[in-house]
Amino acid sequence: MSKNAVLFSISRTLFKLPFFKAIRPSATAFLVAATAAFALPAAAQQSGPQPPLPTVQLSAGIHIIRAEVADSDETRRNGLMFRRELPGNDGMLFVFEQPDVQCFWMRNTLLPLSIAFIADDGTIVNIEDMAPQTEDPHCAKKPVRYALEMAQGWYEQHGIKAGKKLDGLP
Repeated sequence: MSKNAVLFSISRTLFKLPFFKAIRPSATAFLVAATAAFALPAAAQQSGPQPPLPTVQLSAGIHIIRAEVADSDETRRNGLMFRRELPGNDGMLFVFEQPDVQCFWMRNTLLPLSIAFIADDGTIVNIEDMAPQTEDPHCAKKPVRYALEMAQGWYEQHGIKAGKKLDGLP
């Protein structure tokens, strides 16, 4: 029996208790949804690292970046989760359909990362450092279409700050 099936079986048993019968149906529905939400990370953890994605070459002045491209809901959702290394000038470029205030967190991400939020014209709006396995939100300061995750400290080590332009964006 899978972990999800066990959790749902336990939740069904709990909801038969008098306490749960006394609460409103909407609260019961919320508890079922919450139980399911706790089951999803366990299921995602079982899948482990995802295969590498197509890459694009970007440049920040003299610095060349090889970035995997996450441009679908699934690839953006998985991102760099479960990866154990991110060598040299490698990163992940998140591409969105339209500019918006994009936010990221680090659930199931094992590596410390820095993320640059990038406008349509390639200008870096802001850069944030992100700690592994946290759910703290890291957001763009204005609507952007792109976000580029690199190993933590990469931008600082290469002298790249907000206002700098990246070339080669899809």
